Amino acid sequence: MSGKDDTLRVLMDSGTAKRMAGEFSRRKMLGMAGGSVALAAFLAACGGDDDSSGGSDDTGGGSDDTGGGGGDSGANSFKLFTWAEYDDPDLLASFGNIEITIFNSNEEAIQKLVSAGGNAGFDMVCPTGVYIPQMVGEGLLEELDLTRIPNFKNLDPAYANQDWDPGNKHSVCKNWGSTGWIYDKSVITREINTWADFLDVAMNEASGQTSVLDTAPNLCGLYFWANGIDWNTTDEADLAACEAFLVDEFASHIKAFDAYPGINLTQGNYVLSQIWNGDARQGLNSVVEAGDDPENYGYNVVGAPETELWMDNWCILAGASNIDACYNFIDFILDPANSAQDIQFHGYNTGVLGSREALPADTPFLDMVYFTPEEVSRMRSGSLDNQDRVVEIYNKVKAAAGG
Repeated sequence: MSGKDDTLRVLMDSGTAKRMAGEFSRRKMLGMAGGSVALAAFLAACGGDDDSSGGSDDTGGGSDDTGGGGGDSGANSFKLFTWAEYDDPDLLASFGNIEITIFNSNEEAIQKLVSAGGNAGFDMVCPTGVYIPQMVGEGLLEELDLTRIPNFKNLDPAYANQDWDPGNKHSVCKNWGSTGWIYDKSVITREINTWADFLDVAMNEASGQTSVLDTAPNLCGLYFWANGIDWNTTDEADLAACEAFLVDEFASHIKAFDAYPGINLTQGNYVLSQIWNGDARQGLNSVVEAGDDPENYGYNVVGAPETELWMDNWCILAGASNIDACYNFIDFILDPANSAQDIQFHGYNTGVLGSREALPADTPFLDMVYFTPEEVSRMRSGSLDNQDRVVEIYNKVKAAAGG
């Protein structure tokens, strides 16, 4: 997911289980960031985000109240610290007055909050799951009272109770997705099938016209995924090789570090971009809305042979001034109809039961929202095990690229 400043804008059968058993046993090594997140994504891909296995019998609709139980059910104003272009502005306006401030990376968001000694005047934040234990350790997050979120029952159990937040004490799934690429086929005439292909194209026909995501793990992930190395590696030889390649060989070919390149690419600012799936979908939707042909662009939003699996979350900040409105909003967004409207805008799977059924039948590019079991099998959750080192590499690459 470089950003826009301060802008408002399952059940699986036995055969499947046996096929995936080895895959998920390997993910145990991902510690707090692995295991259940990857399993959650696979269960959803197999059963769809509307399979109510193991959950409430009520798979549709939310409560009749505007907000959750307790507090002021009419409270509808709060300050949200989040990623850019991440929520339907019409949907937000229908809830109330939400003031949005943008961040470009989890590291940036946490640094701002810690530097401010608390919530920095915000009420809610949307961090990626693996960063939640760090934020809890810093005393940044409010412990949730789930009884104040009646529509929590609409969240598929596959997206609850993650390793990095057991019992959803501090978070509720916002949505999850993956990382891949998009490119302009009028310039790049060969297919890009793997991360190794991406790097080769970026250093040749897309040299000087390539954007990479403005986050340290994703930048280093380019090298690790292309070379069959666990992107959570703490092996210094692997990290040193990553640094040498990205700084000495790759940096000079980068045009921009852009967390939201989808529309920028389709407007001709880049010819190749590393990208999150929903942002790629927004770029292609903009092409359709302009009356142009989306077939002019190639994409694979689930990179190969491996790529990222992430989950972003709704979290209330400790000491929030508008806590009732925060609870009311989380309950509001977990309503299937509201979730479906938001999915049409941001293009990410929310894990809300009934939301896919609530989407219009002609909703475009759903292959960029809902993934196949094969695609999910390529995804790997991140961790913070090598955070300091990959941030160091990222800073050196930015300096070498003049970013």
